[in-house]
Amino acid sequence: MQQPRIIYPFNGTERITVCGAGGFIGGHLVAALRQRGFAHLKAVDCKPTSEWCQCFSDLENLVVNLQGKAACYQALARTDVVFNLAADTGGVGFREHHRALGMLSVLINTHLLMAARDLGVARYFYPSSASAYHTEQPPQAGVAALKGADAYPSLAADGDGCEQLFSERMGRYFREDFRLWTRTARLHNVYGSYEVFEGRREKAPAAICRKVIEAKLSGRSEIEIWGDGEQTRSFLYIDDCLAGMEAILNSGMLEPINLGSSESVSINQLVDLVEGIAGIRLQRVYNRSAPTGVNQRKSDNTSLLQEFGWEPPTRLRDGLELT
Repeated sequence: MQQPRIIYPFNGTERITVCGAGGFIGGHLVAALRQRGFAHLKAVDCKPTSEWCQCFSDLENLVVNLQGKAACYQALARTDVVFNLAADTGGVGFREHHRALGMLSVLINTHLLMAARDLGVARYFYPSSASAYHTEQPPQAGVAALKGADAYPSLAADGDGCEQLFSERMGRYFREDFRLWTRTARLHNVYGSYEVFEGRREKAPAAICRKVIEAKLSGRSEIEIWGDGEQTRSFLYIDDCLAGMEAILNSGMLEPINLGSSESVSINQLVDLVEGIAGIRLQRVYNRSAPTGVNQRKSDNTSLLQEFGWEPPTRLRDGLELT
């Protein structure tokens, strides 16, 4: 697979701490770094290790709640590089009904930045998301591709969107005021294996995959779709996400940058793809009272291409087949 150009690559001796390591993206990141032979890896999450998506007994695994300041200092002791993937979040169904929990994730990033500053951490990565963008896009033909500056003037999604926009600025000010190396990517709908597939924390690809599988196994001929199915999104396969995060962390890119696929589909088209992979056709039942988020959202990858000579290459169908 084509890889992005990395400006300041790791030398292999870094002591790396992955916060949120028990989650979907964090687990994949730990697995990838471990496979590459990084000897000093620390995995941190608030959940018991038995509930982690991926857990490796040969690593340093720490169970602490990173909303607490003392826990963040404990987690970042003897650390050169931080990937802060810890947050209390999920798909639109979860975010719509747990806005306070989304906002409380600001404690994690704030306390981790303070610990990173005080403990001499060399590099710090924060993953924001497309939720940081303005939620009221003007109606237009086609799909709006979001550039970094489109987040201002701000009207981010309630809850985690506001938290992410604030945390982006915190990273900027810690870089400007304290010379802490901070980098931010705005992730667009990451999906892949080990993702959460139920409990309202799942996102669209996982939810659609689960619903199609359940229908096929049960013999039911229907699938419920939230909204009218015409909402458009771009989806980022997990391997592309990992490659992009490392490149962005180890780059000279100071402003938040999109990390997403330029391939955009409607939810109806997403269902078409999953049905095709499963070899089944289902009758669609549209739940128009369910939460759907904004109508149109797509990653503008101009900055990725300019900075790294790369954009996420995995086609949605290929990624869904692997998922």
